Amino acid sequence: MINDEIRIKNEINHGAKIKDNAENVWNWNTHAGKIRWERRVRLLTAHLKPKMCVLEIGCGTGLLTKELQNSNTYVNAIDISPDLLDIAKKKINIKNIKFSLDNAYDLSFEDESFDTIIGSSILHHLNIKKALLEFYRVLRPGGTIYFTEPNMLNPIIALQKNIPFIKKFMGDTPDETAFVKWEIIGLLKKNKFKNIEVTSFDFLHPSLPKFSLPIMIPFTNFLDKFPLISEIAGSLYITSKK
Repeated sequence: MINDEIRIKNEINHGAKIKDNAENVWNWNTHAGKIRWERRVRLLTAHLKPKMCVLEIGCGTGLLTKELQNSNTYVNAIDISPDLLDIAKKKINIKNIKFSLDNAYDLSFEDESFDTIIGSSILHHLNIKKALLEFYRVLRPGGTIYFTEPNMLNPIIALQKNIPFIKKFMGDTPDETAFVKWEIIGLLKKNKFKNIEVTSFDFLHPSLPKFSLPIMIPFTNFLDKFPLISEIAGSLYITSKK
């Protein structure tokens, strides 16, 4: 079991290390990366309705937060890294969005404060068991969670998350991992969540060159829908309800 204090320290140090190059480290700035990002934004925000209270976990530099500016929702965006949070605050200054330095598995918010909790590629950095307890606590009855996360069944992801020198080379934090579909389903059930759906998606690798995308996008979309093969896609789309 990884010590929570060490995990948090590692994440804070990682944020300080990548702050000037974060979006490149996360692979959102390549041609394919931008397409992958746009898809995640749609998946994570399509359910939002005006006046909803939203908690964004691990806002980082504010990439997803920026997409919420015109959503007519009330957003609390949190991160454990003061360096990344400072960047987000400089990017976004609008009344319906508040930023705070907070720990996802020891949240400072009152019980039943939020209608929905969202996040992109953040759960695999956390003590997931503690985080789910906190999510359930701060969600209102009927509240939802929406996350996109790396899929451990994908061979590339499995190598990156389990071989230390590859992990370090790829810019991962020491403690981060990935999820297997049935594991995250089991954890959600154990924490009393219902209406659980976990879908594998995204064979589009961020390093694909621009010239290949007209061919690769339809092909990877086809693989997303192909039985069994789809299970080893690069990401998981996780939704459930309190």
